[in-house]
Amino acid sequence: MSEVESEILTLEEVAAYLKAGKRTVYRLAQKGEIPAFKLGGTWRFRRSELDRWIAESINKKKSEAE
Repeated sequence: MSEVESEILTLEEVAAYLKAGKRTVYRLAQKGEIPAFKLGGTWRFRRSELDRWIAESINKKKSEAE
């Protein structure tokens, strides 16, 4: 696994990466709708899992449109 694939991001970094609000990312994490885990009570995210989640979301929307 490369350094980028295993990179751990904070909630703030994910919000910037997704161009979404911090509250939105927090809510998605709480609901289990975005791949995340808690470390010491703070949400953390693996970049590789986020990229996979994004790709799956795009493919799902394409399938629904057909």
